[in-house]
Amino acid sequence: MTLTALNALTPEQLKETLSTCCGATAWIEKMEKEFPVKDEDALLAAAAKHWHECSEEDWREAFTHHPKIGDLHSLQQKFAATAQWASREQAGTIDASTVILQAFAKGNKLYEDKFGYIFIVCATGKSAPEMLSILTERLKNSPEEEIKIAMLEQEKITALRLKKLLSA
Repeated sequence: MTLTALNALTPEQLKETLSTCCGATAWIEKMEKEFPVKDEDALLAAAAKHWHECSEEDWREAFTHHPKIGDLHSLQQKFAATAQWASREQAGTIDASTVILQAFAKGNKLYEDKFGYIFIVCATGKSAPEMLSILTERLKNSPEEEIKIAMLEQEKITALRLKKLLSA
């Protein structure tokens, strides 16, 4: 999609398109007011600005729009609208061994039990063992530290998806 095409979307189409990049309703509503945008840099700057203005509740809402890392069934079923992007983002887990996927399942459960939301990491370019290591390390964080780290990871994911949107 070109920037011109993105700027020309109807409000409903724009909302749907933005929701594939970040699922936080407050972020989408703030972003809608930015259109038309002049260029990719302006789009990315607005996305970051509005993401940082969002509340912790908004961040948690965005996290619910992601499949769990390593949960390929969830990726295919629940997240069909973003499955193509998410599967490429999680490409490092496609060939992961059963042992690694079982470790993800255990780590994901520990993470959710501790923090109350799924493990969020910008998975693009990371192998399954690398992501598992990151998960294991982040389990050591306090809830106050972790929500900020997860928020920054979501920001990276959103920026990548916006860039992919414009290159599609």
